Amino acid sequence: MHDVHLVQGDLTSYHSVRNAVLSCKPDVIAHLGALTPVRYSFETPFPYNSINYEGTMNVVHSVLDVMPKARLLVASTAEVYGGQGKDSVGETVSLHPSSPYAVSKVAADLYVQMSMKNYGLDAIIFRCNNTYGRIGQGGFLTEYVIGAMLKDQPVYIGAPDHVREYMYVDDHVNAYYLGLKSEAPKSRIFNVSPGVAVSNIELAEQLAKITGYEGEIIRGKYPPNYPLRPIQWDTDYIVLDSSRIRKELGWRPKVTLKEGLQKTVDCWRSQIDQR
Repeated sequence: MHDVHLVQGDLTSYHSVRNAVLSCKPDVIAHLGALTPVRYSFETPFPYNSINYEGTMNVVHSVLDVMPKARLLVASTAEVYGGQGKDSVGETVSLHPSSPYAVSKVAADLYVQMSMKNYGLDAIIFRCNNTYGRIGQGGFLTEYVIGAMLKDQPVYIGAPDHVREYMYVDDHVNAYYLGLKSEAPKSRIFNVSPGVAVSNIELAEQLAKITGYEGEIIRGKYPPNYPLRPIQWDTDYIVLDSSRIRKELGWRPKVTLKEGLQKTVDCWRSQIDQR
C-alpha cells in the first residue's frame, strides 16, 4: 500500500500545474486530465479547448521547466482518427477529428509530438478506444444503457449501426501502468484496444441479455433533452490496430467483453439495490 499525496490544482492554470509538479517532483507523470463527453462539445466547445488543449500545454511546459528528465504519459483518444473507412487503423494514419472534443484532443496530441521533437520532451502517447466499467457515471454509452435497463426505462441508441471497441477499465489502467514503468523510447504512440469490434445496437442487445431487460430499445433517437449531436457527421467506424503495444510493451486485454459487461452490470445492480 503506497501513500497518496493529493495536490489540488487547476489544469487550465499554468502556475497551478507547475506548482503541483514542483511540489511532487515526480520521475513519471500520467497526464489523464480531460473533459471527455463528446456529446456536450458541440454546444459548448470552448471549455474543451481550454481544458484538453491548453491544459496539455500547461502540463508539457511544467514538466519541461521543473522535471525535464521525467517520463510523461499522455492520454489521447481513438476519436482523433475520425473516419478512416472500415479498416482498423494504425498509429501512422492521418487524423480526421469529427467533433469539437476530438479536435481539442488532436491539438493536444500534436502539441506533445511537437514538444518531443523540438524540446526533447520524454513522452509517450496512448490512444485508447472506448472504456467502460465506471460506477455512478451514467453519461457514457455502456453505463447509460446498463442504468436504464436496470431501472426498466426505455433505452435510446442514437447511432445503432456505429461500430466501436469497448475495453474494460482494468485493461485500460494496466496499459497505462505498463507505459509508465516501461523503457519504451520517447516519441512513441500506442493504440490501445481489445480488438473486438461491436456496433452500438449489438452492445445494447448483449446488455439486455445480461440484465434480463425486456423493455423497449429505441433505435436512431437520442434520449429526451440529449445535447446536440449531429449524427450525419459522427464517425461510424473506429477500430484500432493495437499490435504495436502488444509487441513492444507486452500488453494484452485480460477481460473479455462478456466478462467485463457482466462485472459492470453486477456493480451497478449492487449500487441500485443499496439505495
